[in-house]
Amino acid sequence: MSDLSGGFTQAPQQSARAFRAVLEAMARPGRVQVLDGAAPPAPLSPAAGAVLLTLVDQSTRLYLAPSHDTPEIRHWIAFHCGAPLTEADAADFALGTWEALQPVARFAIGTPDYPDRSATLIVECDALAPANARLTGPGIETEALAHLPETSAFVANHASFPLGFDCLFTAQDQVLGLPRSTEVEAI
Repeated sequence: MSDLSGGFTQAPQQSARAFRAVLEAMARPGRVQVLDGAAPPAPLSPAAGAVLLTLVDQSTRLYLAPSHDTPEIRHWIAFHCGAPLTEADAADFALGTWEALQPVARFAIGTPDYPDRSATLIVECDALAPANARLTGPGIETEALAHLPETSAFVANHASFPLGFDCLFTAQDQVLGLPRSTEVEAI
């Protein structure tokens, strides 16, 4: 695969659809959205590639966890997004498997004056099922069920609200959002 391939082939339409899917995922935690149109190099999923193409650019600092820090992914991001790569504690976005992103306490959670200055973690998963967590909070009518890599980190993250990091979980062509405002309980 060439560094030049794998981006959106119809960028205006595909980026608009991808942005809407990410927006829906964050606004309705636990509801899986389909994200396609990107064909990034492995092990980057099409959904994670679409998130990067839509949200990451020259002004957003990106941390690549060891699971996704490959020359192919670095070149793909450089060509398609232009995002500067950085260390975890300075990242606006971070990409990798949950295990490779540890410890998550090193990512920005914002400040009391600027809670929006936090990191968004793009967590690559094998699958977004079966459910192992109950979600409640804004954007959820009663409750939603989701598959998370663990629950304790998200319980602790919510306890810091309005500070905290946000997460987008990706698997194949699917994305699931978990904002810091969501309460998480293991089931």
